[in-house]
Amino acid sequence: MAEQQETINGAIITYFSTASAVGKTLVSINSAAELAREGYRVCLVDFDLQFGDVCNYLQLLPESTVADVQQGIATSGADCHVEDYLTPYVHEAATFYVMASPLKLEEAYNIKTAPMKAMLTQLQTLFDYVVVDTTSMFSELNLAVLDLSTVVIFLGIRDFFPTIKNMSIGNETLKNLHYDQNKLRIVLNRGDSQSDIPMGLMVKTLGGEFYHILPNDFRVANESIKSGVPLVLSHEETKLGQSLRELVYRSTNQDYAPEDESVAEHEMHGGFLSRLFGGRE
Repeated sequence: MAEQQETINGAIITYFSTASAVGKTLVSINSAAELAREGYRVCLVDFDLQFGDVCNYLQLLPESTVADVQQGIATSGADCHVEDYLTPYVHEAATFYVMASPLKLEEAYNIKTAPMKAMLTQLQTLFDYVVVDTTSMFSELNLAVLDLSTVVIFLGIRDFFPTIKNMSIGNETLKNLHYDQNKLRIVLNRGDSQSDIPMGLMVKTLGGEFYHILPNDFRVANESIKSGVPLVLSHEETKLGQSLRELVYRSTNQDYAPEDESVAEHEMHGGFLSRLFGGRE
């Protein structure tokens, strides 16, 4: 990774849910990939410590993980350079970096919150965006990550009632954390999939409309995972890929122009992220 020549105060975009198998990893990977395609400096952190799939999806073989970072911080303190533990992902003109989850289950159990917070804080000085994929629980680490986050994408699906119940409980819990109203974004994945649960019931249960709804497309999602190429970097134009781009642009307060081949010239506009971080140099 090239040496940074400027001080950055990067945004942290965290993907969180209260249920497994809702698509957090796929969506977070595509978020990182799209931001990288736009020309931003991006790091994707896999905080699904026990069963993280970011590297599997991207077909990466990391030499270092967050467990190594924790050891490095314990040994060197502030002199630990977290960029030395990153794994690059490169596809054509897009490059972003991955902080991998532990390779061994026992390492996952030993991860502590304090060094992970220190790691994220340092990553913010190196990257325009730090995208975080989390596990589906209100753990000490996840709560710390949510506190540090600029934007929290709370992801859900409407497959059966227990999932919606958990999503409602999670939504109320997040509200009780008293975050800025612009920080929490509730997103429905696979929104047009067949379900016995009416959309109106979900909206009523959650107490508000969804910030964004992603369509269901198992075929293209599965092909993306098999190929190791994020949907937003694929040459095939799909509704899911387009909707993922829209989510990224909305989450970072950018205009979305699907007819444009390149969005590198788009400017940040006057929303929440713009006020905090401004545009890239």
